[in-house]
Amino acid sequence: MATFLVVAVFIAFIALIFTGGYNSDFLDRARKTKIWDWITTVDHKKIGILYIASGGLFFIFAGVEAALMRIQLLFPNFDFIGGATFNQLLTMHGTTMIFLVAMPVLIGFMNVVVPLQIGARDVAFPFLNALGFWLFFAGALLFHCSILFGGMPDSGWTSYVPISLNDYSQGPGVDYYTVGLQIAGLGTIAGAVNFLVTIINMRAPGMTLLRMPMFTWTTLVTSALLIFAIPPLTVALFLLMFDRLFGGNFFNVAAGGDVVIWQHLFWIFGHPEVYIVILPAFGMISEVISTFSKKRLFGYTSMVFATVLIGFVGFMVWAHHMFTVGLGPMANSIFAVATMTVAVPTGIKVFNWLFTMWGGRLKFTTAMIWAVAFIPTFVMGGVTGVMLGTAPADYQFHDTYFVVAHFHYVLIGGTVFGIFAAIYYWWPKMFGRKLNEKIGKWHFWPFFIGFHLTFFPQHFLGLFGMPRRVFTYESTPMVDMINFISTIGVIGMTIGSLAFFYNIYVTTRYGQLAEADPWDGRTLEWSIPSPPPNYNFAQIPLVRGLDAFWLEKMAGKKEMIPSEPLQPIHMPSSSHIQLIISLGFFMSGFGFVFRGFELGALGLAIAFFGMFMRSFDKDRGYYIPKEELENVEKGA
Repeated sequence: MATFLVVAVFIAFIALIFTGGYNSDFLDRARKTKIWDWITTVDHKKIGILYIASGGLFFIFAGVEAALMRIQLLFPNFDFIGGATFNQLLTMHGTTMIFLVAMPVLIGFMNVVVPLQIGARDVAFPFLNALGFWLFFAGALLFHCSILFGGMPDSGWTSYVPISLNDYSQGPGVDYYTVGLQIAGLGTIAGAVNFLVTIINMRAPGMTLLRMPMFTWTTLVTSALLIFAIPPLTVALFLLMFDRLFGGNFFNVAAGGDVVIWQHLFWIFGHPEVYIVILPAFGMISEVISTFSKKRLFGYTSMVFATVLIGFVGFMVWAHHMFTVGLGPMANSIFAVATMTVAVPTGIKVFNWLFTMWGGRLKFTTAMIWAVAFIPTFVMGGVTGVMLGTAPADYQFHDTYFVVAHFHYVLIGGTVFGIFAAIYYWWPKMFGRKLNEKIGKWHFWPFFIGFHLTFFPQHFLGLFGMPRRVFTYESTPMVDMINFISTIGVIGMTIGSLAFFYNIYVTTRYGQLAEADPWDGRTLEWSIPSPPPNYNFAQIPLVRGLDAFWLEKMAGKKEMIPSEPLQPIHMPSSSHIQLIISLGFFMSGFGFVFRGFELGALGLAIAFFGMFMRSFDKDRGYYIPKEELENVEKGA
């Protein structure tokens, strides 16, 4: 705790030096900086970029952790990092990729794209949107403070009890996990509520539910999943925190607790979480394939109902992670059938993507290449998922590298491939520049080949019986060779990732400027300038059908028909109150991690004080005058 306070004071001291010290002009100087503009913004586009940038930062952390683990497994009986460090890296990598990379990047794209796709000027609750990001970032930062202060968690990303209790995981590592994820979860819930209200209430005139773009539909279903899936995880983390910090006995079998309850609570969240991170990727792939096939998405209505069905059935399959627990043949059979049922709506989506491309005028941009690669890769992950959903077979596959291969094919071959497609597709809209296509190919091919080289052989490691989460293994000819090949594949993924970040650098410095509609797009976001003005639409458009912008272009028009006259636009003001609330939760979390309950109470008091300030904040925003809008639109 003392170390933390010293570091905090030092950072504050350095900040005062670089800002010229605190005096009567300090806040005026701060408000004129770009940093202040970004950290106090309530603009959904900037908040989305902050989410994506944060996910990119944590992606680097998770990638380094994965590389270190694969190096440890390069040779049998290798002593590169040791078992204790391996367990910590394993926990950090899994937790970071799921909670701090996949989810924030997807939520970032929801923030940037969905209001533009539905013809809205912002989300329903701009301040809540900003608060959601900063709560997420506070929780993520607290979790990663474990690297510097006290030790990283070491009980796996699922944090199963009793391994994660004080008897087996001493030190503050698991406390960082429980408290950090609870704070980040508050932000995620706030974002989910915001998107639901935004999509339901703020669509442009004429945009009925069955005229919404596919990415907006997947965002709507994902938001509903989050609202129902995050609370069980929060309950589980809260109970674990009480066991560790206050001597509770929720999971202490000797005192009447039950360790299986943790598994139920975790997986009631955990399997819907799979659809939380894959459904938005489905929406991204749908947008990319439709645009670069120059065709309306085949079977749009069936795609919508398949999306809703996946979300519904996704809550009925959690116990297939627990076939070996001993629930009995009846329960195992029910959950096995439910698991196989999910394959039906997923199959509908796969065939609809293929039929969309069939007969289309395909243009293989980098975004399209990622989308096409997504289809067979994700299908492989889905097929092994059905295998794991077969209870008798799962007794053989459970806790082996077969499971590792399966979920990486789903979460990298599915979610990450979809994210890369979306980045290349929507980058011009976010920043006004197109990512370099040639470097994009250098990103794709090493990463794609390296991914399959890393994870496809791991299916056979599982069939040979190699358990997951082990830091070393005895020498066996086939197992040695497969582990060696698997580690070599990481080199390809690393080269591809470096090419991607180099592409961002080159594009930022020298990139080709993008026009409003660089891809000849179909949806409303391509009808406004790149990057969009802070108000998005000077006049809310009138939607006359699915693929609204494409419909107008086919009618010979270059822009959307407005649904209202040009008039002053009300915009929300920036705010710093969300920073106070998030800082309070961060301080409180740090206090509870180190059992400094006074600091924990002080942090909560600061957070509630920030909420009090917001409740009585009389700033009702500002108006952009009609004359300014006319000048901006003429310049566009």
